[in-house]
Amino acid sequence: MSASMKECLQLQLLEMEMLFSMFPNQGEVKLEDVNALTNIKRYLDGIREALPPKIEFVITLQIEEPKVKIDLQVTMPHSYPYVALQMFARSPELDRQQQLLLNKGLTSYIGTFDPGELCVCAAIQWLQDNSASYFLNRKLVDEPSTQAKPVKNTFLRMWIYSHHIYQQDLRKKILEVGKRLDVTGFCMTGKPGIICVEGFKEHCEEFWHTIRYPNWKHISCKHAESMETEGDGQDLRLFHSFEELLLEAHGDYGLRNDYHMNLGQFLEFLKKHKKALILFSHRVMSNSSQPHGLQHARIPCPLPSPGVCPSSCPFHR
Repeated sequence: MSASMKECLQLQLLEMEMLFSMFPNQGEVKLEDVNALTNIKRYLDGIREALPPKIEFVITLQIEEPKVKIDLQVTMPHSYPYVALQMFARSPELDRQQQLLLNKGLTSYIGTFDPGELCVCAAIQWLQDNSASYFLNRKLVDEPSTQAKPVKNTFLRMWIYSHHIYQQDLRKKILEVGKRLDVTGFCMTGKPGIICVEGFKEHCEEFWHTIRYPNWKHISCKHAESMETEGDGQDLRLFHSFEELLLEAHGDYGLRNDYHMNLGQFLEFLKKHKKALILFSHRVMSNSSQPHGLQHARIPCPLPSPGVCPSSCPFHR
């Protein structure tokens, strides 16, 4: 028995112990071979000579919203976690196309893990955080075309603040997620980092969950606004696409990575979307907990006649 194989099997047993502690109720974790874990322990102790069968099991997940169940079928190759895990999620509430899309997203997420990393628990968390949108999309598709009442959707816009956004892989992930979910808005890189994302509620919430997970700590949603719409929401959008906003640094910092972006350029960008400037100023800048980097930025009044602005206008405070 090679040391690498022993290490893999020990890690698999460790992950199974974690899963049984997460799902302690009978029937939540169903092993295909009830003796699988015992045989692996015997193999590791040298009592059994033949390589034991792979660990195969099904976990039943309860999704809170909507109230549905997902069965996650998992097969651990003997060399897992140093080779790819085999898993497939299914639910009777999903049609074939939505089920394929769900598993495509799950596989893509698992593919971001490095060899040697355990990922079953992370896959479960991903399904709990992201599967709802696939069920909601199915519901919209299944609505009969002859229905008298039009389907109402919730349009959402989120203003997100981060201490900074520098890393190339993070910037790439943000753009890819934005395009995949068909949301619009922008991501301003540098320090501070500011993201505006708008679209259907389920898509924006999936965007928010995806970019945060698993360990982006210095990020918060400063303001979110929702509106009911019976159409595709195009008339509510402030932006036509999701783009990365690259601005000049404020001052000369040489090779240092700790620099503040030129917020004057940022405000000029918002002025091109006049309503966006007004919303940003009213909803975000007026927030008492606004980011320090924005507290001293002076915003020009977007109205055509600043001299007749009411005293309550936030641009004259």
